[in-house]
Amino acid sequence: VQLQASGGGLVQAGGSLKLSCSASGYTLDSYNIGWFRRAPGKEREGVSYISGSGGTTYYADSVKGRFTISRDVAKNTVYLQMNRLKPDDTAVYYCAARRITRATMDVVFLDDYNYWGQGTLVTVSS
Repeated sequence: VQLQASGGGLVQAGGSLKLSCSASGYTLDSYNIGWFRRAPGKEREGVSYISGSGGTTYYADSVKGRFTISRDVAKNTVYLQMNRLKPDDTAVYYCAARRITRATMDVVFLDDYNYWGQGTLVTVSS
């Protein structure tokens, strides 16, 4: 299982970015995908998650209403659309995968992610 995050960059407050998480070695319906971030001097934070079925999503309160997680099964890619960005969103963003079973395809898990991609830096200027 390999994950590659991309799409980070420098943006002004109020702007938008779209992150991509490309997966190889597995299909999306076998895994939960989560987006996490680590800001300077802070602990890692779970930002958004999507279930194996794609039908269940979860957002941290800090990004609810501004970020949208989605996926393209044909491309085996999960996206994080980030709108109305704030300086507090500045962080290295990571995507991660957690293996699931068929019985939990509609469940979003918030922890125990085993596979991690390299991060992509998002910097929001004020």
